[in-house]
Amino acid sequence: MNDSNQIDLSKLRISRENDSKQEEHKQKRFGIFWYLIGAIFLIIAVFFFFKDSFTPAEIVELTTVTMVSPNQASSVLTASGYVVAQRKASIASKATGRLVYLGFEEGDKVKCGEIIARIESADVEAALNQARANLEMYKAQKHDAEQTYERAKKLIERQLISQAELDAAKSRYDQIIAAIKSADAAVRAAEVQLENTLIRAPFDGTILTKNADVGEVVAPFGAGASSRVAVVTIADMTSLEVEADVSESNIEKIMHSQPCEIVLDAYPEHRYKGFVNKIVPTADRTKATVLTKIRFINRDDRVLPEMSAKVYFLSKDLIDTVTTSPFVAVNSSAVTISNRKNVVFLFKDNKVEEVEIELGQKAGNMIEIKKGLSVGDKVVINPSRNLFTGRKVKLKQ
Repeated sequence: MNDSNQIDLSKLRISRENDSKQEEHKQKRFGIFWYLIGAIFLIIAVFFFFKDSFTPAEIVELTTVTMVSPNQASSVLTASGYVVAQRKASIASKATGRLVYLGFEEGDKVKCGEIIARIESADVEAALNQARANLEMYKAQKHDAEQTYERAKKLIERQLISQAELDAAKSRYDQIIAAIKSADAAVRAAEVQLENTLIRAPFDGTILTKNADVGEVVAPFGAGASSRVAVVTIADMTSLEVEADVSESNIEKIMHSQPCEIVLDAYPEHRYKGFVNKIVPTADRTKATVLTKIRFINRDDRVLPEMSAKVYFLSKDLIDTVTTSPFVAVNSSAVTISNRKNVVFLFKDNKVEEVEIELGQKAGNMIEIKKGLSVGDKVVINPSRNLFTGRKVKLKQ
């Protein structure tokens, strides 16, 4: 074998440059892979975070969870109204003067004829005393004039005095009698003026408002800008009734003495028996309603004037269940089934939340909610299948 054919192994070298390039390329591809994975996760997170912004809000209609009673199942109509005292008065003074006494505050009960307030009366009392003094003076003069006249009549019979003297005695006596009548009338007028400084209760009632304070000037018709007219406002609490506007189209469902159930908005858990006391024989053309007055059968001290109330007009007499406690209920159209469970969609902050509920008895178009909701909650009526927890909604106009 020739030396020329032999391979010079000493000139062989291991090339590591290509290996390093391949390794660098591999690391670069590996980094791009993880960047892509991170970007995908970021896109998914952004999508879930902003998905509600891209989903149009669904238009829904709401109803309120409330307290109902079994009687409401027999109601033919529901109306809203206010408690109004049918016997109410703003008590003012008949005279003008400064208020010097006010003996009652809001909520106090008064009897008919009881003095509520008094205005200054020194000048009126002085005039009364003067009139009484004049009356006493004329009464004293009457005794003297009467005796003089009687003596004159006896003397004229014996012809000891002239007819003129008798006429003069009679004239003086007649003048004294007339003066007494005038002074007596002046006394009565002064007594009336003094009575006008006293402000009395016209009937048994309760003080609702106090409109003036001691030291203020009161007047019958508010003669001055700084004077008060009504000192207090009084109402007969036994005359409280609910005044409700009933639509003309529904007035045929209402009749006199029809039984009703009254629920005050302030005490939704309590119910009051009532009946239609009066249907005012005229309509309000601006509202197309007829005013109906409902009287309480059972009433307590919680019922106050101007409270808002709901009236349920019943189709039959109040049943025994009136003693049954009311229960939490909602319109049955708000209840739907999801995963074999009764649920409703609760409205909060322009979104809905699916809430599982436990149902009870029915009362007309209402159904009892034993668990899951509270009075005052807002839920969706006739919910669609597109609703889910967290879905944005828009209220129907």
